[in-house]
Amino acid sequence: MAMTACPDCSAEVSEQAYDCPKCGAILRKLRRTLFGKIVKWVFIVFNIFMLVGLMNAIGATSEMMDGTFSNAERAGAAIGVGIGTMMILSIWAFDDLVLGLFVLLTRPSKNA
Repeated sequence: MAMTACPDCSAEVSEQAYDCPKCGAILRKLRRTLFGKIVKWVFIVFNIFMLVGLMNAIGATSEMMDGTFSNAERAGAAIGVGIGTMMILSIWAFDDLVLGLFVLLTRPSKNA
């Protein structure tokens, strides 16, 4: 096993070590695997996609409210937006929970 000197305390440390056992200095940074990186980026892109979808739904509704529609049509649009928004937020919360668990489980670890 190859040994190297710690940059902070000059103690002999294995080249495989992530931190110095004597002073705790970080020697190597933990990195995600390729699968972990993919999961993290899917999580980020999914959240951006859901945010854009929610903004588009709200924007489309505001256009209908400004138009020359009857009160019944406007009430229907308001109800539809309420139901649609709740569905989008429910799907967003559930999928974020699932994807967040995958991100958590694929984080880098010293034990791996």
